[in-house]
Amino acid sequence: MGDTTGTRHLVLLHGMGATGEVWLPWAPLLERRWQGRWLAPDLAGHGWSPPLPGSGYSFAALAQRVADGLDALRLGPHDRLVLLGHSLGGVVALSLAARQRGLPVDAVVGLGIKVVWSPAELAKADELAARPVTWFATRDEAARRYLRVSGLAGLFAPGHPVVDAGLRREDGRGHRSHPGGDERGGGRWRLAMDPAAFAVGEPDMPALLAAADAPVLLARGETDPMVTDAQLTACGVPVTTLPGLGHHAHVEDPAAVLALLDPYL
Repeated sequence: MGDTTGTRHLVLLHGMGATGEVWLPWAPLLERRWQGRWLAPDLAGHGWSPPLPGSGYSFAALAQRVADGLDALRLGPHDRLVLLGHSLGGVVALSLAARQRGLPVDAVVGLGIKVVWSPAELAKADELAARPVTWFATRDEAARRYLRVSGLAGLFAPGHPVVDAGLRREDGRGHRSHPGGDERGGGRWRLAMDPAAFAVGEPDMPALLAAADAPVLLARGETDPMVTDAQLTACGVPVTTLPGLGHHAHVEDPAAVLALLDPYL
């Protein structure tokens, strides 16, 4: 008989404005507790992932970019995927789990997904998407803006290596490069994120959940201002609240969030 064992791949998807580097502090914990492989890609228009063309940001298009990247894993016939996404990444995870994609998804955990949007919030997002790129004279200025935009202010210091992935530097000759944490080379700084990504819109949670071909768990930090327990419960799938944590529970307490995956370790 052939080998019926496969590898379980954990796919970690970041939130709006962040990058895959936000999961790097998880590495020591995953080395001890996750038996398979794991990866943390940049969503389109974030970090080093190219933007989507035109104004083509949608959850389906973001998911397709991730799915295209999964081709490099060369999944075997018995390999499986576990998807853990934060905020925007949680919605992308749900889109990836749609049965029409045919991916071998074992489970989806959506953390801190904002499921209810007001017209004013959507209008604000559209306004942010239409703004031109802002340039800064120093890395520190750009880093502080990055931390505000991604919601990571107070969780990472401006000089933290995780922040570097969210920044780009253009030298005096117009060449763009990874910031490398060095301000002495001159030039100007910007966020790596494509502002147009803000216009991705409001997730259609009933449709996403109905299309998902895997068990779904929705979770939130107890003090997360972006979503309430009642709003998640109304989605009709299991819900977990993480005591004492906020919107970025995966940064505040990686072990508590990883514990949501205990059934799949």
